[in-house]
Amino acid sequence: MGPATALRIVFFLVLVVATAPPVVAQTVSVLAGTSSSSRTASSLSGTSSMPRVFAPTQPRKAYTRYPWKRGITTTIFWIGERPTPKNPTPNHKSSWDGNWANNYGGYDNPDPGSRDADYTPKGFEPGLNPFYIALPYNDLINWKSTKPDAKRHIPWFQKRFERPGKSVLKGQWVAIRKGSRICYAQWEDCGPFETNDLAYVFGDARPRTTKNNGAGLDVSPAVRDFLKLKSGERCDWRFVDLAEIPEGPWCRLGANNHFVQMRDRQQGAQQERIAKLREMRDAWLRESLPGLN
Repeated sequence: MGPATALRIVFFLVLVVATAPPVVAQTVSVLAGTSSSSRTASSLSGTSSMPRVFAPTQPRKAYTRYPWKRGITTTIFWIGERPTPKNPTPNHKSSWDGNWANNYGGYDNPDPGSRDADYTPKGFEPGLNPFYIALPYNDLINWKSTKPDAKRHIPWFQKRFERPGKSVLKGQWVAIRKGSRICYAQWEDCGPFETNDLAYVFGDARPRTTKNNGAGLDVSPAVRDFLKLKSGERCDWRFVDLAEIPEGPWCRLGANNHFVQMRDRQQGAQQERIAKLREMRDAWLRESLPGLN
C-alpha cells in the first residue's frame, strides 16, 4: 500500500469519528423509547431542533411502580417570587439551593408577555431546567441532617443517599397531567405550605393543608404554559424514571437536567476521542512520512 493510500485511510478514519453521532442520542432514545434519529441533530449541535409544539406522550406502560396522584389542586410559583400576605416565603432560594435565583440566571417572570415560545423567560437562557415543581415534603432537617423517616419511605433513598444533609429528592422527575396533556419537570423545592406531608407525597393520603383549596403541587411558569393551566386547577401527577420521559422541551436546558448532563458528557468524550485519534494520526505521519514534517 502506497503512502497516498495510507493517508487517505487515516483521514477517512478521522472523518468517521468526527462525524459519528453521539452515543447519548442513542442512549436517551433507548431509555425513552423513541428513535435515535429524532435526537441526533440536537445532541450534536447542543441546541434543540424540536418544533415549538409538542405532542404529549403517556409514560411507557412498562413502568408503573409510581401511581398517579389524581385531582390535586395545583398552583403556580416561580424562581425570584417575592413574598406576599398569602405566600410569605420568598423564592430567591429553595429548600435545597441557597443560591437558587442566581443559579437559574435571573427572575423567572411568570407574565405571559415576558416569556418566549420555548417556555423560557425573555432576556436570558436559564442555567437550570425551567420545568420545575415543588411538593410538600423535605427529606432534610437542615444542611447537615436528614430526616429519619426519609430512609423508610423514599423508594430511591438507598440508591441515591450520599451523606446527611444532602437531599435525595432534589432533581427527581415528575409527570404532571391535565386532560390529555402531560408535562415532565424536576422536583426542586418544597411546598406549597407544608414541608413534612409524607403521607401524601409518598403515601395514599390527600394533601394535609387546607390552604388554597388543599393545594398539593406547585408548578413553574413553563409547566403552566405547556399544560395550558390556570392556578388553582386540578392536575394529576406521579414520579417517573428517566426511562419514561419522552422527548420534549423539558430535556433541553439546565445544569441540573439529566438529559443535558448526558449530552455534555458524551460531547466531552467524543472530543477526547477525536483528539486522541489526531495524535495517533500525527505520530504515524511523523514516523511513516518524515518528508512531510
